[in-house]
Order: sequence, then C-alpha cells, then structure tokens
Amino acid sequence: MSAIVTLKKGEGRTIKAGGAWIFDNEIDTITGRFKNGEVVMVHDFDGYPMGKGFINQNSKIRVRMMTRKADQEIDSAFLKMRVKNAWEYRKTTVDTSSCRIIFGEADFLPGLVIDKYEDVLVVECLALGMEQFKEEIVTDLKEILSEDGIMIRGVYERSDANERTKEGLPKVKGFIGEEFDTNIEIVENGVHYMVDVVNGQKTGFFLDQKYNRLAMQRICKGKKVLDCFTHMGTFALNAGIAGAADVTGLDISEYAVSQAEANARLNHLENTVHFRQANVLDELPKLAQAGEKYDVVILDPPAFTKSREATKNAIKGYREINMKGLKLVKDGGYLATCSCSHFMTQDLLAKTVKEAAKATHKRLRQVEFRTQAPDHPILWAADESYYLKFFIFQVVDER
Repeated sequence: MSAIVTLKKGEGRTIKAGGAWIFDNEIDTITGRFKNGEVVMVHDFDGYPMGKGFINQNSKIRVRMMTRKADQEIDSAFLKMRVKNAWEYRKTTVDTSSCRIIFGEADFLPGLVIDKYEDVLVVECLALGMEQFKEEIVTDLKEILSEDGIMIRGVYERSDANERTKEGLPKVKGFIGEEFDTNIEIVENGVHYMVDVVNGQKTGFFLDQKYNRLAMQRICKGKKVLDCFTHMGTFALNAGIAGAADVTGLDISEYAVSQAEANARLNHLENTVHFRQANVLDELPKLAQAGEKYDVVILDPPAFTKSREATKNAIKGYREINMKGLKLVKDGGYLATCSCSHFMTQDLLAKTVKEAAKATHKRLRQVEFRTQAPDHPILWAADESYYLKFFIFQVVDER
C-alpha cells in the first residue's frame, strides 16, 4: 500500500484546477512509509481520493501528479499509453521531422522532455520521480516511432539544467545506449541547421519558435532585417531564405555566432545574412546613433526573469530592449518582439511594449500575436506550460 498525502483544507488549488503540482506548504499529513521518488496516493482534506503522483521531500514541488484516477496503476502499460498519445498528438499538429515529442506536465509526464532531431532523441529529466521511468519511456518511444518507419540511431541525455539540484539530483549529460555522431543536420521551414546536441543550449535547438520563424518569412521578403539575440541564426536565416535583401544577426556568444555563420554557409546565404558578436543592449544605441534604420527588427531575448520575484527588474529589461529596438525601425516597418518567461504574462508583455512605444513616440499596429509551436502544448491550469509570447507589430511614427 502506497503512502497517503493529505492536503490541508482549502489547499490544492493548482491540481483542482487541472494542474499537476502540489507544493510543500499545501500538505497537512503524510501517512505510511515511502522513499523520495515513489508514487503516493493524494487525498483531499476530507479523505476524497484525488489521484497519484510521485513525491520528493527535497523539492518545494512536493508531489507531481501522474494520474487523476486513484485506482490507476503507474505501470508499463500506463507509461506506454502516455508516450503513444504524445506522439499521435505531434503527428496531427506539427511537422515531426524535428519536434518536441514529450513536454513534461503538458503531456502528463511531469519533469520529462524528449526532443526529436531527425533520427536522434535528446532527453531531459528534471524530476526525481521520472528518473526511474526515463529509460523505459525512451525504449517505448523508439518502438512507437519504429512502427511508423522512423528508426532512431541514437539517444543523448541533457539533464544538465540547474533545476536538477532543486530535486536533489546530480546533473547528468551523456549517451543513453550506443555512442553516435552528435552533430545533426535538421531542416525546418526550408532552412538547414547543424544542431550540436552536446553543447547547444537546452537540448541543442529552440524548436518552440518554429512557426513564429515561418510567420516572419513573408514579412522579411525583400527587406533590410536586424535579428537581435540571434543564437544559431534562426530568425535571420528564415529571413534570408525568404529573400530578404540584407540581414544582420547579433549575439553576445562567440560560439553562437560561429554556429550561425556555419548555418548561413550551409544554406548558401552568406552573401546576404551576416552575423557579428555584440552585446545587443550596447549595440542598438550605437546603430541608432549611426543613423541606421531597418525594415524589420526582431527581438528574441533570453528570459529576463526565471522567478516571480525578479519580474519587476525583468519588466525594466524588456521595456529597455523594446525602446532600443523601436528606435531602429523605419516608419511603416515591422517589429517582432517576444518573451520566453512564463512569469512575463501576455498582458504584462503587452503593457511593457506599449510603454516602450509611448516613450519612443511610435504607434503600433498589431499584425498578429502568437505563442509557442503546438508541439509545446499549453495545458490550461498548468501555467508553467505557457511561456512563449510573440508579437508582430507594424511601427508607425507619430505625425
């Protein structure tokens, strides 16, 4: 018999709304014996069974729910069903050549991310309770993909994020199974990239912006484009492939710029798409001072905030970067601006961009608002699954 976690009266708001987390301060009692990482029963304050999840006393997220059915066994058949459902959803919603197949809580497999880059899988496990299932899930996924004629040649683990330490877990990085060449060529929106799954950020590539990059292709055709925080050159290369006249990509990382330049050559775009290492916050005022103007400016900054407490400072950061970007857009040109922090809500980002426009005497016409690609589904009530907000505006001078 598994241990029973009983909630305090009035607590469990997140899971009652459909989320997956129970925090340490929501729990009244824990009865029975358990080890961290084991599956436990969850009861409401009055004994009503709310489902099962795995417990970890090292983490503020004390229980991560696996099922809402109290009589559901967390066994091999259950895990395979979850993995199969995740793959079927991707087949329906996205181009699966490279995509995120499992997105943690939003796929009801808390703390686990699996990305597919052509015939390679990259695994990130951020929760103790998922460690025990990780390799079984990978085996299940390989089998499910093979049924669709997709043979996976290698699996690499990138469980090297800082979140692991909050779970009392060591950082892990390495092959699961046979070693293989970890430089992989992928094609997204007609653009070729070399992805380095060992040294690249996160799992090697940011798949979540796939369709936002595609949305920019039409706008960038024939235009002079500035791509800020370009990383591997993704937005810049989408602009280039769409027929932009001239593209500049900026990034503070020398490694990112060298990767971006290699990707430009891979797509035969080195004559129109150029990259240089620069601190974007310092570089944009210099460009404005030099009288530079662009038809399109793209701002894709890293998350300025990873906690609720840091949001106030982040707002200043987003306001500053948007003001600096807006000053470089020609009258009638376009600004794409985004945030990848779930603490920076859609309303908060909109308010911040509006303040930046007011301060720079620009008028904004919204072209569209977008979010992360559908292979990163947003599970309503699991707020952490909704993190990417992407605005495209036309920028008009006040007159």
